[in-house]
Amino acid sequence: MEISEKLLCLFSAEVRETDGGEYVVDVPSREIDTGSLEPGETYRVALVAHDGGTASADDADATSTRNDDGPQPPVEPGEMRYVEIEDLGKQGDGIARVERGYVIIVPDTEVGERVKIEVTEVKSNFAVGEVVEEAG
Repeated sequence: MEISEKLLCLFSAEVRETDGGEYVVDVPSREIDTGSLEPGETYRVALVAHDGGTASADDADATSTRNDDGPQPPVEPGEMRYVEIEDLGKQGDGIARVERGYVIIVPDTEVGERVKIEVTEVKSNFAVGEVVEEAG
């Protein structure tokens, strides 16, 4: 299945009917917390059937591929990338967020720093990067 690079988040949810005859999809709070979505804004939603079949979607300008294991990390080991440190983790390491709110942990950085990193380790829900140079 092709997925647009404009994708902000990906999650599973049930579609439920309200008493007023409308249908609702509840967005997990983590999607708001990571900064991918803003309450009160309007977004385009694509639905994919539970059995792996695809429901139609208006946005057909897809460029990346996903397998049935879920969304793939937006970075690869060895990739060089500029990131901005947005937060500090519990251990004091810098945290940057990239596509779809994906987290990259960058040791020895401070909030507000913009650095060039090399991705050294990639997991399904986070990556680790080493600073290659200060970006300013």
